Amino acid sequence: MAEHRLEATVNGREVTAMVEPRLTLADFLREKLRLTGTHLGCEHGVCGACTVLVDGAAIRSCLAFAIQMQGCSITTVEGLTPDSGELTDVQAAFRAEHGLQCGFCTPGFVVSATALLAERPDLTAAEVREGLSGNLCRCTGYQGIVRAVQSVIRSRQAASSGQQAEAGAAQAAGTTQEAEAGAARAAGVAGS
Repeated sequence: MAEHRLEATVNGREVTAMVEPRLTLADFLREKLRLTGTHLGCEHGVCGACTVLVDGAAIRSCLAFAIQMQGCSITTVEGLTPDSGELTDVQAAFRAEHGLQCGFCTPGFVVSATALLAERPDLTAAEVREGLSGNLCRCTGYQGIVRAVQSVIRSRQAASSGQQAEAGAAQAAGTTQEAEAGAARAAGVAGS
């Protein structure tokens, strides 16, 4: 079978490869690029273990052909981790809230949760369950996974509130300084 040239960005890195038209994205990532964090479970798009981000949207990589990714930006679970090597807030929450056991489904859940939170940062527990319903886990009972996502939501909201408060305080300080400067100018004019 004839191979075709694929050019895409994978985890921030430009990638060029020759691929057969029938090669799935999951197999391309795992076999050609050795990004084995993308797991293959059902290979029918049901379990969600192979979830990756393509141009920011979560997709099942077992259902997409690699050649369809021409010009796209693909992010796997490995690509979520910052260059510093620290865990993302989603990964850290999964660990802290016991959102994983065997770990097989975890990469797909982390990627799906990352996409879900980017789309809707203020989900209820029921909305988290619905948003992640396309990912299956045989070990956790989902409670830790839902708690992990809710923990991220709370942390991000608290950080956002803190930043807004700091911005408000900085703005108020700037206004006070402007008022003091104006008063000093007025006193200088009055004293002349």
